[in-house]
Amino acid sequence: MQPKDLEAGIRAFEYKDYKTALEILIPLAEQGNAEAQYKVALAFDVGLGVSKNCVGAVKWYRSAAKQENAKAQYMLGRAYRLGEGVEQDYVEAAKWCRLAAEQGHVHAQCTLGIVYESGQGFEQDYVEAAKWFFLAAKQGFDQAQFKLGQAYTFGRGVGQDFAEAVTWFFLAAKQGDAAAQYSLGLLYGCGKGVKQDYVEAATWFRFAAERGHAEAQSDLGLAYMTGKGVKQDNVEAAKWHRLAAEQGDAEAQSALGLFYLVGQGVKQDDAEAVKWLCLAAEQGDVQAHSALRQMGVIA
Repeated sequence: MQPKDLEAGIRAFEYKDYKTALEILIPLAEQGNAEAQYKVALAFDVGLGVSKNCVGAVKWYRSAAKQENAKAQYMLGRAYRLGEGVEQDYVEAAKWCRLAAEQGHVHAQCTLGIVYESGQGFEQDYVEAAKWFFLAAKQGFDQAQFKLGQAYTFGRGVGQDFAEAVTWFFLAAKQGDAAAQYSLGLLYGCGKGVKQDYVEAATWFRFAAERGHAEAQSDLGLAYMTGKGVKQDNVEAAKWHRLAAEQGDAEAQSALGLFYLVGQGVKQDDAEAVKWLCLAAEQGDVQAHSALRQMGVIA
């Protein structure tokens, strides 16, 4: 088969005509074409045009990875990391991830940073972690920009620099990364790296909260409760605390329980108060535990 056959196979794959794609790509994969091997592996991995078969996927990822196909190297590393189609092996996962990262694969670079940060597969090394986060962040990858912002916030692998943290959080936040949006809100709230601005803090908390970030929902609820950065509104405060509480945020559960206890932003309801306070207390929330003791629910 000629290169035009590979192009036709890839085109069919992209148009989701997986049956046609695999009829073209499997013979090419068997002949040793790395890109065809990668696409066939992906089809087996996800179950596109064939039954999902993680073992088969690993076979083809490995064949392509050995030919230095960066996408296959990354996916083979992922398979080892998750133990899908192969026995879980963090060292092998890190090895293949590094090979892909060294070729500039942005997801691999960020993942490799996380590997070094956690010490999962390599010895923990914050300097190496920050290096790989930086390389991926320069390519515009929002998760890496967020992780680099964290590195500057906590001084892990780089000198602590809140202004640099703000720069990287902002780049990720603009792309809709909820964790970065929340982190940016925190820095505006405490005035680190930027001039303290409660309105900006609440704005970024809202962006993250609307994306389902539990801590941002809780802090936005707190902003409405205290009137910092937004007009004080107990109903809005209860609404955002409820959303966070439903995701298991202990502080929000405690706050919501107290709202129900005194009828603040919600109709007074002792049963609901006990329910949310108990959930918070089970997670070790001291305020909830104290409230339940005062109510006589616990000794």
